[in-house]
Amino acid sequence: MNFELDELDKNILLELQKDFRKPFQEIARDLGVSGGTVHVRYSKMKEEGYIKGGHLALDPEKLGYTVCAFVGINLHNAKDVGVVMKRLETMPRIIEAHYTTGVYSLFIKVVAKNLPGLHKFLAEKLQVIQEIQSTETLISLDVLLDRDVTFSDE
Repeated sequence: MNFELDELDKNILLELQKDFRKPFQEIARDLGVSGGTVHVRYSKMKEEGYIKGGHLALDPEKLGYTVCAFVGINLHNAKDVGVVMKRLETMPRIIEAHYTTGVYSLFIKVVAKNLPGLHKFLAEKLQVIQEIQSTETLISLDVLLDRDVTFSDE
Protein backbone atom coordinates (compact mmCIF):
# COMPACT_ATOMS: atom_id res chain seq x y z
CA MET A 1 0.00 0.00 0.00
CA ASN A 2 1.42 3.39 -0.99
CA PHE A 3 0.69 6.15 1.50
CA GLU A 4 1.47 9.72 0.55
CA LEU A 5 1.14 12.76 2.73
CA ASP A 6 -1.45 15.30 1.68
CA GLU A 7 -1.62 18.95 2.72
CA LEU A 8 -3.60 18.18 5.88
CA ASP A 9 -1.03 15.58 6.95
CA LYS A 10 1.78 18.07 6.33
CA ASN A 11 -0.02 20.76 8.32
CA ILE A 12 -0.55 18.36 11.23
CA LEU A 13 3.17 17.53 11.20
CA LEU A 14 4.10 21.22 11.08
CA GLU A 15 1.87 21.92 14.10
CA LEU A 16 3.41 19.00 16.00
CA GLN A 17 6.93 20.21 15.16
CA LYS A 18 6.11 23.55 16.74
CA ASP A 19 4.81 21.87 19.90
CA PHE A 20 4.72 18.08 20.14
CA ARG A 21 2.59 18.29 23.29
CA LYS A 22 -0.15 20.33 21.61
CA PRO A 23 -3.47 18.50 22.03
CA PHE A 24 -5.02 16.98 18.90
CA GLN A 25 -8.23 18.91 19.62
CA GLU A 26 -6.33 22.21 19.51
CA ILE A 27 -4.55 21.24 16.27
CA ALA A 28 -7.92 20.24 14.81
CA ARG A 29 -9.43 23.60 15.75
CA ASP A 30 -6.48 25.45 14.15
CA LEU A 31 -6.77 23.42 10.95
CA GLY A 32 -10.57 23.42 10.75
CA VAL A 33 -11.08 19.66 11.09
CA SER A 34 -12.31 17.30 13.81
CA GLY A 35 -10.12 16.01 16.61
CA GLY A 36 -10.86 12.48 15.42
CA THR A 37 -9.48 13.33 11.99
CA VAL A 38 -6.22 14.57 13.48
CA HIS A 39 -5.96 11.47 15.67
CA VAL A 40 -6.58 9.09 12.74
CA ARG A 41 -4.12 10.95 10.50
CA TYR A 42 -1.47 11.01 13.24
CA SER A 43 -1.91 7.28 13.87
CA LYS A 44 -1.60 6.50 10.15
CA MET A 45 1.54 8.64 9.76
CA LYS A 46 3.07 6.92 12.78
CA GLU A 47 2.15 3.48 11.45
CA GLU A 48 3.68 4.35 8.06
CA GLY A 49 6.92 5.51 9.70
CA TYR A 50 6.70 9.25 9.02
CA ILE A 51 6.67 9.88 12.77
CA LYS A 52 9.42 8.05 14.62
CA GLY A 53 8.05 9.00 18.02
CA GLY A 54 8.14 11.87 20.43
CA HIS A 55 10.81 12.36 23.01
CA LEU A 56 11.94 14.76 25.62
CA ALA A 57 14.78 16.95 24.34
CA LEU A 58 17.23 17.89 27.08
CA ASP A 59 19.67 20.79 26.89
CA PRO A 60 23.15 19.30 27.35
CA GLU A 61 24.62 22.62 28.55
CA LYS A 62 21.99 22.99 31.28
CA LEU A 63 22.99 19.50 32.44
CA GLY A 64 26.65 20.54 32.61
CA TYR A 65 27.86 19.16 29.27
CA THR A 66 29.53 22.28 27.90
CA VAL A 67 31.73 20.56 25.32
CA CYS A 68 30.37 19.09 22.10
CA ALA A 69 32.71 17.27 19.73
CA PHE A 70 32.50 15.27 16.54
CA VAL A 71 34.83 12.31 16.21
CA GLY A 72 35.71 10.63 12.93
CA ILE A 73 36.60 7.00 13.47
CA ASN A 74 38.65 4.81 11.13
CA LEU A 75 38.34 1.06 11.63
CA HIS A 76 41.02 -1.52 10.94
CA ASN A 77 38.40 -3.48 9.00
CA ALA A 78 34.94 -2.38 7.80
CA LYS A 79 33.47 -5.71 8.93
CA ASP A 80 34.12 -4.65 12.55
CA VAL A 81 31.47 -1.92 12.49
CA GLY A 82 28.95 -4.11 14.36
CA VAL A 83 31.41 -4.97 17.13
CA VAL A 84 32.44 -1.33 17.51
CA MET A 85 28.82 -0.11 17.52
CA LYS A 86 27.96 -2.54 20.34
CA ARG A 87 30.72 -0.91 22.40
CA LEU A 88 29.74 2.64 21.43
CA GLU A 89 26.09 2.02 22.34
CA THR A 90 27.16 1.47 25.96
CA MET A 91 28.73 4.95 26.16
CA PRO A 92 26.13 7.55 27.20
CA ARG A 93 28.34 10.51 26.19
CA ILE A 94 27.91 9.46 22.53
CA ILE A 95 24.62 11.00 21.42
CA GLU A 96 24.81 10.25 17.67
CA ALA A 97 26.65 7.73 15.52
CA HIS A 98 26.69 7.60 11.74
CA TYR A 99 28.12 4.95 9.41
CA THR A 100 29.61 7.03 6.61
CA THR A 101 31.35 7.06 3.28
CA GLY A 102 34.50 9.06 2.69
CA VAL A 103 37.34 9.63 5.11
CA TYR A 104 35.79 7.96 8.18
CA SER A 105 33.99 4.68 8.77
CA LEU A 106 32.00 6.17 11.64
CA PHE A 107 31.27 9.74 12.67
CA ILE A 108 30.03 10.30 16.22
CA LYS A 109 28.78 13.23 18.26
CA VAL A 110 29.99 13.34 21.85
CA VAL A 111 29.21 15.60 24.80
CA ALA A 112 31.48 16.13 27.79
CA LYS A 113 31.45 18.32 30.88
CA ASN A 114 34.77 19.93 29.97
CA LEU A 115 37.90 19.46 27.86
CA PRO A 116 39.64 17.20 30.40
CA GLY A 117 36.46 15.08 30.42
CA LEU A 118 36.53 14.85 26.63
CA HIS A 119 40.22 13.92 26.72
CA LYS A 120 39.55 11.20 29.29
CA PHE A 121 36.66 9.82 27.23
CA LEU A 122 38.81 9.70 24.08
CA ALA A 123 41.85 8.15 25.77
CA GLU A 124 40.17 5.73 28.17
CA LYS A 125 36.95 4.74 26.43
CA LEU A 126 37.17 5.26 22.68
CA GLN A 127 40.77 4.82 21.63
CA VAL A 128 41.20 1.61 23.63
CA ILE A 129 38.76 -0.24 21.35
CA GLN A 130 41.04 -2.62 19.43
CA GLU A 131 39.03 -2.46 16.19
CA ILE A 132 39.54 1.31 15.96
CA GLN A 133 42.59 2.24 13.91
CA SER A 134 42.49 6.01 14.46
CA THR A 135 40.27 8.94 15.40
CA GLU A 136 40.08 12.64 14.58
CA THR A 137 38.25 14.98 16.93
CA LEU A 138 36.60 18.26 15.97
CA ILE A 139 35.36 20.45 18.82
CA SER A 140 32.21 22.45 18.17
CA LEU A 141 32.60 26.12 19.13
CA ASP A 142 28.92 26.99 18.69
CA VAL A 143 25.69 25.61 17.23
CA LEU A 144 24.65 27.96 14.43
CA LEU A 145 21.73 25.89 13.11
CA ASP A 146 19.75 23.09 14.75
CA ARG A 147 16.42 22.10 13.27
CA ASP A 148 14.23 19.18 12.32
CA VAL A 149 13.50 18.25 8.73
CA THR A 150 10.46 20.08 7.39
CA PHE A 151 8.57 20.48 4.15
CA SER A 152 9.92 22.66 1.39
CA ASP A 153 9.04 23.55 -2.17
CA GLU A 154 12.57 22.90 -3.44
